[in-house]
Amino acid sequence: MQETVIETPAAKIDIVDVSVDEKPAPIAPLPTAELEVDTPEVVEPVVVKAEDKDGVVKVSALSLSSIRMKRELEQTQKATQKTHDELPREPFTETDMMLMWNRFAQRLSDNGQKIMATYMQINDPVLDKDGVTIRLELPNEGSKVDFDNNKIELLGYLRGKLHNHDITIETHVNEAVSAKHAFTPQEKFEKLKAINPAIETLRKMFDLDI
Repeated sequence: MQETVIETPAAKIDIVDVSVDEKPAPIAPLPTAELEVDTPEVVEPVVVKAEDKDGVVKVSALSLSSIRMKRELEQTQKATQKTHDELPREPFTETDMMLMWNRFAQRLSDNGQKIMATYMQINDPVLDKDGVTIRLELPNEGSKVDFDNNKIELLGYLRGKLHNHDITIETHVNEAVSAKHAFTPQEKFEKLKAINPAIETLRKMFDLDI
């Protein structure tokens, strides 16, 4: 058998010489104006005034004005203390106290405040050894609370009439006191009326006797 040879022309590849002769263009710097940073604004500290639980103003010592204000407050407090110290504190006896006590109780009774008048007369008050504390015994806790809630006017009266602003009134419960005083029907009715004023309306409506 005869072999057949087929010749294939060789592929021609053209090689292109690529050379980089040019250098990259330099990067231009950014303008200086675009890189400027604003200077931060300085904020002055704020002086804050606060009050404590007694209502006294506290001033921060951050400036000369706050120091001046603090001095003014101290002077005001000293003046207030001086005014209190100048109030009369004349000595008095238990007899003097009882005289003013009974006068006030009678005035309350005449003005229709019979419950408070009864509390004042249910037992004789006693002047303590310190010369300014008045002690009163009441029959139960209810009468004690009622008296304490309404003693401000009495206290002011005694301080003024006896010329002593150190006077205080202390109440104590003594159940034995109730046996010394028998409450009248009128006193009992006044007590109930103070609790519920509608009782007086019902009494008038049905023409009831006390």
